[in-house]
Formats: sequence, C-alpha cells, structure tokens
Amino acid sequence: MLTWSMLVFPALGALAGVLAGLLGIGGGLVLVTGLVWTLPLFGVSKDTAMHAALATALASIILTGASSARAHHLRGSVLWRTVAWMVPGVLVGAWLGSRLAILLDGDVLRWCVIAYCMIAGTQLMLSRTPDAGGDTLVPRGGGLTGAGVGIGALSSLVGIGGGSMTVPLLVWLGVSPVRAVGTSSALGIFIALSAAAGYALQAPAGVLPPPSWGYVFLPGAIGIALASVVAAPYGTRLAHALSGRALKRVFAVFLYCIGASLLLW
Repeated sequence: MLTWSMLVFPALGALAGVLAGLLGIGGGLVLVTGLVWTLPLFGVSKDTAMHAALATALASIILTGASSARAHHLRGSVLWRTVAWMVPGVLVGAWLGSRLAILLDGDVLRWCVIAYCMIAGTQLMLSRTPDAGGDTLVPRGGGLTGAGVGIGALSSLVGIGGGSMTVPLLVWLGVSPVRAVGTSSALGIFIALSAAAGYALQAPAGVLPPPSWGYVFLPGAIGIALASVVAAPYGTRLAHALSGRALKRVFAVFLYCIGASLLLW
C-alpha cells in the first residue's frame, strides 16, 4: 500500500464537497471515477472495483450531503415539504437499486454510468428554466413519492446522490435552480443512507479486503467524507453567486467529462 495514495481520498472528498454545494450532486460521479482507479492500490480486484467504487462513494455522500444541506438550509434554499414527500420513495428505490447493482457485472455498471452521464448532461444543456413560481413554489404530492423511487434506484446504480435527476425535475416543476440544488442536497442524504446500507448488508461475505463493510471500503469512505464536509459550504457560496443558467451549464459539462473519463477504464 502506497502512503501517498492515502491522500487521494481527502482530495476526492474536497472536490466532492464543493460539487455537492455547487450542484447538489454530492460529487458522486467524480468519486466513482476516482475510486475505480484508486481502489486497486488497496487490494481491491478489478472485478469488484466498480461495485466498491459505487458503494464507497455513496457511503461518503451521507456526510457530504448533510454538510451541503445544512449550508443551503441556513440560506433558506431547502424545500423541506418537498423533501418529506420524496423521502419514502428514494429510500425504497435506493435499496432496490443496490440489490440490482450487486447482481450486475462491473462492466455493465460502468456503461450504465457512462450512458447516464451523457443523457443527463444533454438534458440539462437543452432544457429551459421556467420563469414562474421559482421563489415561492413548493412541489408536493404522491407523484413526487413515485418519482423518488426511480430517482433512488438509478442513483444507487450509478453512485450519486440523485441531484442530476432531482434538480431538473424540480426546475421543470417551477422551482428556482438554487432552491432545487438545496433540496436535492437534503434528499441525497436519504438516498446515500439507503443505498450504502444495501451495498454493505447485501454483499457477499469477504468481497473486499479489510477494513471494509460489504462493498464499502471504509478508509475511502471516511477520508472522503471528512474532507467533503469542510469543502461543501464553499460550493454553496458559489451556487448562490452564480445564475441558474450558469449552474446548469456547469453541471452539464461536468457530466460529459466524467462520462468520457470512464471510457478509458
């Protein structure tokens, strides 16, 4: 084990924290990509590296999302009633998604992440932000719970906090982009909790070298989480300083870059 390689986890965590506050995504996609390349240095086989990267990224997002959500809450940009309607759905969906991911081959999961990045990036690049209701609208209802199931399941499959789906959905419903980001950060906590628990509790015994819990590589999850908690508020400041259109463009370009990088693995 290389001593310098331990620095990768805090570095990834710092980047993920900024992205969590800026885009409401918990930095999951950049974490998955970084972990896929890094975990083999710690004895994780390539056959299990993709599963371990997804699980470890999601476990770290629990604290990242909490830090980001707190920062957004202090600025009044979390719609808690909307969160309450979506939480039951994302909990169920994230658990089921982790179960499905465990049954899939790692290369299949990699292509799922690549395809997801490209589709979501294009959707954001082409979408237009509604003008009405952005400052006062609070979406609610059973439809959000149903949408949460799908968001939770797909988030678990690609290792994210769901922001790249939650943010466009809320913006489409008329929520201002910065409030959509804040609300997504809060939802990401519940997605990450359920998905990480699924990857930990449903994994085969001894699938990763110690110290690990199922598919969660604990040194990676802890190192990333601690650094991301410190960095997340800085991303939140940027989110409130940038325009909604700029946020969407940054988000889209980010997704394209992450998808392209996974083609090399």
